[in-house]
Amino acid sequence: MKKMSFLLAAFLLMILAACGNGDGSGGTPNADGANTEDATDDGGSEGEDSAAGDDAEGTVSGSVGIDGSSTVFPIMEAVSEEFQKEFPEVQAPIGVSGTGGGFEKFIAGETDISNASRPISEEEVAALEEAGIEYTEFEIAYDGISVVVNSENDWVDQLTVEELQSMWLEEGGATTWADVREGWPAEPIQFYSPGTDSGTFDYWNEVILEEQQIRKDVVLSENDNTLVQGVVGNKNAVSYFGYAYYLENQDTLNIVPIVNEAGEAVEPNEDTIASGDYNPLSRPMFIYVNNASLAEKPQVYEYVMFALENAGTLSEEVGYVGSPQEVYDEAISTANEIAGQ
Repeated sequence: MKKMSFLLAAFLLMILAACGNGDGSGGTPNADGANTEDATDDGGSEGEDSAAGDDAEGTVSGSVGIDGSSTVFPIMEAVSEEFQKEFPEVQAPIGVSGTGGGFEKFIAGETDISNASRPISEEEVAALEEAGIEYTEFEIAYDGISVVVNSENDWVDQLTVEELQSMWLEEGGATTWADVREGWPAEPIQFYSPGTDSGTFDYWNEVILEEQQIRKDVVLSENDNTLVQGVVGNKNAVSYFGYAYYLENQDTLNIVPIVNEAGEAVEPNEDTIASGDYNPLSRPMFIYVNNASLAEKPQVYEYVMFALENAGTLSEEVGYVGSPQEVYDEAISTANEIAGQ
């Protein structure tokens, strides 16, 4: 009997060993009675599912509508190029309709972001209110509007605001360089200017022309490269545009120092623009963002955050001057608040 009992017990143990935990896993139950090996497997698959879910949630796609200033264009073009490396599923091309043209599209609800080389006007604010569009202004960088002449022009060493007025105003009277200053050649001046939809034109109109009528024989263009080529091709030409476009073409253009309010002839560069010594032609540049787009479109939120985080570096890479870091920090905080982050 003892022998048979022993054999029966051994037989039962063999059966239990073969069955394991009843599911063929052979694992060891944990304190909750769950199989630890199964728990590890389940945890691994759950982790993979979770990671896949995070990837799905983290994938940002769609488009960001951006238009506006040709002066701000080089900065935002650089932003879009770098942004797409991190967010390849997002399309963010930069339109160049000029500041005024960009605001028209912004007011019509056609864009999420409007690039501007001047502050928004009262009329544009009223139009946005009528359209029910709430927006936020973010300073993006600084520029120094650069007055340029042909590289063969060896007589213009500096210009005062009064001389610029005599050249550019309809009632200014100057048609040749000799009219501007005695001793300069009696050669007719060819004028090239940003178009009337340009924020650069608006700024020039305010601080140089003082809202008076610009002369009628000026060649106007929203394309700064057209202005560059106009001056390059004419020894007696003169124009003005953003500092970045001068830097890009400095081998073929001469830049003109402008006499500031302290009576000093100052050439625009990173230091004089940042310090404000290059006045009255130093100015901030902006992006205006549709608040609803910022709050409701993940791609717009990511783009704006990327722009604000990198604008200082990228603006200097393309020839402008970054704003103080505290300006960007405050802008980032504001953007997060609008987006509910």
